[in-house]
Amino acid sequence: MAIDKEQIASRLKQLQQSICDAIEAEDGKGEFQLDQWQRPGGGGGDTRVIENGNVIEKGGVNFSAVYGELPSNITSALGVDSNEFFATGVSIVMHPSNPHVPIIHMNIRYFEMDEDTWWFGGGIDLTPHYVNESQTEWFHNQLAAACDKHESTYYTRFSEWANDYFYIKHRKESRGVSGIFFDRLNTKSEGKTKEELFAFLLEVGETFAPTYSKMMNQNRNNSFGELEKAWQMHRRSRYVEFNLVYDKGTKFGLDTNGRIDSILMSLPPDTGWKYTQNWPKDGAEMKTETILKNRYVPKNSK
Repeated sequence: MAIDKEQIASRLKQLQQSICDAIEAEDGKGEFQLDQWQRPGGGGGDTRVIENGNVIEKGGVNFSAVYGELPSNITSALGVDSNEFFATGVSIVMHPSNPHVPIIHMNIRYFEMDEDTWWFGGGIDLTPHYVNESQTEWFHNQLAAACDKHESTYYTRFSEWANDYFYIKHRKESRGVSGIFFDRLNTKSEGKTKEELFAFLLEVGETFAPTYSKMMNQNRNNSFGELEKAWQMHRRSRYVEFNLVYDKGTKFGLDTNGRIDSILMSLPPDTGWKYTQNWPKDGAEMKTETILKNRYVPKNSK
């Protein structure tokens, strides 16, 4: 018997807990606060937010399992006939206080309309305020290793997808150094069973904690000053622009009457949009901007 939606949701809920435990352990101070909620249209979720830690200024590890009727604009966009849906997933964004620790995002999700209409989606991407190329290469190698356990073509395919997706069109620059992104994976598209695709989804989810914990540890004690904090606010503003203008998860949550505070958990605690920005011409800030304007392409990953 194939795995069902309740089993998928239960396993994702366990993943949420293990990730929270790992982030708390590495941070050493911050603790996740639990906020359980119910969706008026059906289902609910568990929002967990960490604030003012040693490393994480604001972060969230959210779980949801919601169901009900889809608005007509979403059924049209998805190209489906039924408007009954079930969706479950874990969504994460971490905003560190130190500008040398990167922002990271992960989302893994399952969507079902009936026994024959379902798919998996998600991914992980990294948004450094300052691009450290050796650490970025290591990050991509972790994702490549996770993909290769399930399908040799996944990393190349999904990293290219991420490069296209995590792009701020009106700025003509990438949000960060990309990662992997995938959507609407099912038996028809991949030639794999639901169990095999769910195993891949969990592999991605379980890659998150050890990967980001190491990056937290590597950069948490790096020194910084006013310039670095100003640049951090600048890069955070780009993150906000992407999430509010292009992010599919944000749009889906708003269109399905989702819980606003949980949807907008991904936004940083502080940011800013100064009209005039002056950065040192030969500094690390402009090096990072040049990389993002040209889209980061991993050198060592296949």
